[in-house]
Formats: sequence, C-alpha cells, structure tokens
Amino acid sequence: MKSDNVTKGMQQAPHRSLFNALGLTKEEMDRPLVGIVSSYNEIVPGHMNLDKIVEAVKMGVAMAGGTPIVFPAIAVCDGIAMGHIGMKYSLVTRDLIADSTEAMAIAHQFDALVMVPNCDKNVPGLLMAAARVNVPTVFVSGGPMLAGHVKGGKTSLSSMFEAVGACAAGKITEEELTEFENKTCPTCGSCSGMYTANSMNCLTEALGMGLKGNGTIPAVYSERLRLAKHAGMQVMELLKKNIRPRDIITKESIMNALAVDMALGCSTNSMLHLPAIAHEIGMELSPELANEVSARTPNLCHLAPAGHTYIEELNEAGGVYAVMNELNKKNLLNTDCMTVTGKTVGENIKDCVNTNPDVIRPIDNPYSETGGIAVLKGNIAPDTAVVKRSAVVPEMMVHEGPARVFDCEEDAIDAIKGGKILSGDVVVIRYEGPKGGPGMREMLNPTSAIAGMGLGSSVALITDGRFSGASRGASIGHVSPEAAVGGPIALIEEGDIIRIDIPKNTLDVLVSDEVLAERKKNWKPRELKVTTGYLARYEKMVTSGNRGAVLELK
Repeated sequence: MKSDNVTKGMQQAPHRSLFNALGLTKEEMDRPLVGIVSSYNEIVPGHMNLDKIVEAVKMGVAMAGGTPIVFPAIAVCDGIAMGHIGMKYSLVTRDLIADSTEAMAIAHQFDALVMVPNCDKNVPGLLMAAARVNVPTVFVSGGPMLAGHVKGGKTSLSSMFEAVGACAAGKITEEELTEFENKTCPTCGSCSGMYTANSMNCLTEALGMGLKGNGTIPAVYSERLRLAKHAGMQVMELLKKNIRPRDIITKESIMNALAVDMALGCSTNSMLHLPAIAHEIGMELSPELANEVSARTPNLCHLAPAGHTYIEELNEAGGVYAVMNELNKKNLLNTDCMTVTGKTVGENIKDCVNTNPDVIRPIDNPYSETGGIAVLKGNIAPDTAVVKRSAVVPEMMVHEGPARVFDCEEDAIDAIKGGKILSGDVVVIRYEGPKGGPGMREMLNPTSAIAGMGLGSSVALITDGRFSGASRGASIGHVSPEAAVGGPIALIEEGDIIRIDIPKNTLDVLVSDEVLAERKKNWKPRELKVTTGYLARYEKMVTSGNRGAVLELK
C-alpha cells in the first residue's frame, strides 16, 4: 500500500502522531487511506449538495473497509463568472485543480481516490489528475439540475440568457424577464441542458471512470446518494484488483468518449477537455480526428439547447449506457475497454434499453448521420475551429456574410444589444483565445443576445475564444492559431466577406493570400492585458485551443 509510507514502521512514528492529532485510530491507520476529493462550495449551484454526496461516499468507503479522508478542490461557476473579467478565471482553473489534486494525493500517499466534482472545469481537471496520480479512482458527480418551468415550457440557463436578449429587443417585458429569473434554475445541480458540466459528467461514464447514472441522475434524487455510496464501495474493489485510471483511460476509451460525444451532441468544450485528458496519458488527440469519428457516428440526441429535452429525460430514457448500446448496434464502440465497474464496456451496456426513442433516437433513425460536433479549417483557421453542428439551424449550415469585427467580447455585446448587428452579418470576436484573453472566455452573452433578438437563424459568430455548452446557432469557436499570436483571425477587416460551410468543414475569409500576407506584414502583437498573478503565468505556458489549451514549459 502507498499509505505504508506514512503509517507503517518506526520511521513513520512522527507521521502517525499527526494522524493521532486528526483523531484517527490505529484501526483506521491500518486500513487503506482513500482520499475523497470534494469540490463542495457555497458559490456554485452545482456544488451546494456535494457535502451530502461526500458523506455518502465516505460511508461507502468505510463499509467496504477503507478509511475515507476528505480534501478540497476548487470550482468556478461559469454562469456567475460570465460576461466580465471573472470568465478569464474559468478555463484556467482546470489546471489548478489538476495540479493541486496531484499535490495533495501524492504528498499524503493515498491508496485510492474518489473524485466528487460537478461543474465545467473541475470534472476534466480531476480526470487529468486521476491519470497523473494513477491510483484506483472512481468518479461520482453531484448530478444535474432539474429543468425550470416558465409559461408551461421547460427552461434551462440558456433560456435565461436568451430572455435578457429578448428583453433588450423589446420582445418580452421586464416582468416576464423576472419570471424567467425566478423559475429557470429551480434546484441545485449542474445546469440542466447538455452544457459542459453535463457533457463531461456523461463522458466520464463513456470513458469508464464513473458508474452508471453518474452523468444523468438528477442532483435532488436520493438515487444520487445511493450511487455515491456504491462509488465509495467500488473504489475498494478497484484497489483489491489494482485497476487504475491508466488501465481505463486509454486511446480506445477516449475514442469511445468521442463517439458518445457525437451521439449526445455535447458542448464544444469537450474538444478542449478530451485532448487535455488524452495529453495526460501521452496521447495527442487532434481535433481533426473528431470529423473522422463524426462521419461514422450518428447524432442521436437533441438535448437543450439543441432541442427541448433535458438531462432528466435522458436519465429516464436509459442514460448514457442506453446511448452507448445504440451505438454498439453498428459496432461504433470498443467494447473491450475496462471500466470502474470492474467489467468491460460491453458487459456494462448489454442490457441497457432505450426506453424513449423521442429522447434517444434509435441508431437507424438518427437526427443526422453525422455527429454533433464539426471541426472546420480554412484560411481563417489553418489549424482548426469547432462548432456544435447539432445546435445550428439548417439555414445557417452554409452562410456567407460581411465581417463585423470586435477585439473583445464587451464591444461585441454593446453592438448586438445596440441594434448594430444586422441579418446576414458574421460577428468576429478576437483576442479572446487562451493567450489573448488570457483564459479563453466563453461567449454565452453574445450568442444569447443574438438568439434573444431573433437573429439566431441569420447571424453567425466566430471567435478564438470558446462557447458555453448553452450557446446555440452558428457559433464557431477555438479558432486556431488565435489572434494574439498573429493567427489569420487577427487579419480580418470590417466588411470582409466570410464563408462558412459546415457540411464541408470549411471556414474562409474571401480575401486573397496576397492581401492577407500584406496585412500580416503590418500586424503588431498587442500589449499583454495581464502582467501579474496566475493569469500572467498561464499566458506564458498555455498552448493553442486546437491542442486543448494544455500547459507546457516553453
């Protein structure tokens, strides 16, 4: 046991004295030490119930013969951080979470870990840490929020942001906006659509790192507490069998996750997080691989904001395993991959039935024959750019229009809400990439304003920043190389005609190579926006969005 380094032998007497100070008994020190990584806090709605989840995990670990010990992980609420300087601190926490968890787990020599995350960056951050530390690990999230209800229809956070745009356009009253405000987010949990948090929790099941239901059982269901107890018990089984994260997170399981991503229509942020997780096992996951997977993987779900169904309905229809079982009917998964159940993917999903074909389309009747995410290339994005194809209306799949260029998110929002963006325009928001932000802010405010003002079927938005999973429409992000390093997006000028062809995976500005080369000669790097603190260090180490914005020593 790794914990023998701190609990056994004469030289460890000082260590045991400190465990004594914690109130641990000799009996507890003689058992495996299991770290419970708790993302509980009182500022993120998806995390306010994690104290109860953690207590259930602790009970499960103890019942199975381990000694549970809790330590914390941070988390940012993307919704609260949205639209101001706080959003610069969202993506960057993924690496803080991975680094701090690695430090705590190794410094204290835990034998196993149970990760208790829920929201956008702490799920992938803890998956990265699990791959690094590589002791037996199980994930159990806090679960999704139930959908809200306004005027007889179900709502989620994207409805709230779009209501702000509708109010600004005079389409609804301030009183109606207040009704949305009071009813849209009715319970604790990760926001109820297929946004980044729920995407990553579902993909944790697909990777094999979470038990059945991890991504879909609502936060307020007592079933979630039972799941947490089973997660605590199961980590002890993994410890006995010595099944570790790198036995589970493999090239094959990441390809499974990518296929499930396409079937579910997950957030484009998965195209930042899956490459970062792959990077931890020494695999370079090119975004272009997504198009290969998409070409053979049908899109089976249109969950909000792409459609009118929610995570609670996905859960009732059979959850992630039911989606995987549909995909397996066409041999689209590697069913030999090991999982935290101690069984293979094939063994896990064989009896999981799709009980609602309106929520999970059968494999022979998909929403589309291709997956929910598309990776684009062209003279704007010589490396890559990403769009959530399943959330784009048909009339915007191919679009050509004049560029409306903004060098930060705030200026774009002012123009949109000020009525300066017209049908047919292509809004370009740049200098918001991993380095340019720094921090690669999400653009939910401008996309929601566009949708709320009735322009969602006629205006596109491209950026070197990223989008919330709540964004819908022709929202193209992760443009690489980014503007801050002189990528072609920095060379676009007001009025240039931009052509988007999602079926052909292309993104181009209709300007000659000679003109772009001349503009590049005159381009000068911008002064750094941040010169002190963590963001300054992040800016120096972060790589491009097409590489998952992983950190590397230069």
